[in-house]
Amino acid sequence: MPILDYIQRRIEEKKADYLSYNFTADENNAFKTFFDLAQEFNALGEFYQLSVAVPKVFFGVDARIYMIDPKTDELVLAAESSDSAWDLPPPENHTSPEQVAFYTGRESLVLKVRGKRVLMEELPFRTKDDVLGYLEVYPVRELDPHRELFFEKYANRIGFNLHNRFIAEKNIEHLRFIRSLVSDIEHNIIVPNMVYKLFLRNLNGKISKNRDIERLISEYVESGQCKDPEMGRAMLTEIMEVNHGLSTEFENLEKHYRNMSLFLETLLRRSHFDKGRLTLRTKECNMMQDVVRPQLDRYASQFRSMGINIDERSSGIPEETITVVDVGLMSQVYANLFSNALKYAREVITESGEKKKYVSYGRELVRNFFGPGEDGIKYNVFSTGPHIPPDERPRLFEDGFRGREAAGKPGTGHGLSFIKNVVELHGGIFGYEPTRYGNNFYFILPK
Repeated sequence: MPILDYIQRRIEEKKADYLSYNFTADENNAFKTFFDLAQEFNALGEFYQLSVAVPKVFFGVDARIYMIDPKTDELVLAAESSDSAWDLPPPENHTSPEQVAFYTGRESLVLKVRGKRVLMEELPFRTKDDVLGYLEVYPVRELDPHRELFFEKYANRIGFNLHNRFIAEKNIEHLRFIRSLVSDIEHNIIVPNMVYKLFLRNLNGKISKNRDIERLISEYVESGQCKDPEMGRAMLTEIMEVNHGLSTEFENLEKHYRNMSLFLETLLRRSHFDKGRLTLRTKECNMMQDVVRPQLDRYASQFRSMGINIDERSSGIPEETITVVDVGLMSQVYANLFSNALKYAREVITESGEKKKYVSYGRELVRNFFGPGEDGIKYNVFSTGPHIPPDERPRLFEDGFRGREAAGKPGTGHGLSFIKNVVELHGGIFGYEPTRYGNNFYFILPK
């Protein structure tokens, strides 16, 4: 059922309910007063006082409210409208889960204050039968069913308001924790991570010294001064292999360091947490050189190991074209696209009968895409394989959605949603298109 139809049906049901309740003017005014002032008094203690004051002012009866203490998970007196308090007997001795209210032997009516069932797990304390606490109205021996119904509904409204306040307070605590965590991350991870740059520089210096030693040995052997030339050449070969291996490992470490530093500093950017959303730090860059190729280098060996060839599509756009983007976020866009291509690329048979399995990337100019005289650049990442089923395409960019082909493969279904968000922050669009021999994911940015 469409949500609007469902809402309208619920409104009609509530309309019929209120007609059957037939609340008096005082009872309706009590509800209105409670709702109005619940927005005025923000502190939890003030809200409890409001909850017990409304029955006293409108109906001349005292009230007290008992709530579960988050620290002990036990009932405690939260507020009362008079000074003569006595302990509330254990409610479980008087009521069943289905029962909403019960009378005590001390001339009082006790009503359950319930929360929202679907959100009970979000509360900062344990509850039983969705009960947050109890509202006690006194002195009363036995109210007429109409007034008893009013107090039941009143206790419900206290519960729903309280639940929202508890959730809001918990969310505020979570935000405080996240902001504190970001400060710790910045202090204990991002800043110390910069030290690795010094380690890499020192390591590169050691490798340079080894290269110098290699050159000296080579000169010594070639000069004829070496008493055992064969052994000299063997030593030279050995040190050359060691230096080559060290240089290769150094390059891999440096690439990994640059990439991880970029991702850490981008994802854990303080402004994301301050704003509650992704924020951009754009700068001029060569998109292919500064964004695409570093990510392709990360995945190149994995593509090769999976038998996936890499095809760099030709582009009519000059290689040195400068683009203004957030390099860190856009690098993660390509990391996600290449990661998906690695997981989902499949072998296809061309019309000529040739078997192919490859990914390709490229870009093309799209004239007037954003309006007259406002061109766009379309960036593509293609992989061979069967087309994504038509029924799954409308949901591709929903956060958490994973298609049938993803069954058994690692992933969260967050990647395409993240890409869409980043691209739209840059003023572009992100999309999918089935093409010959496979699937193309693309985004178009203003030129």
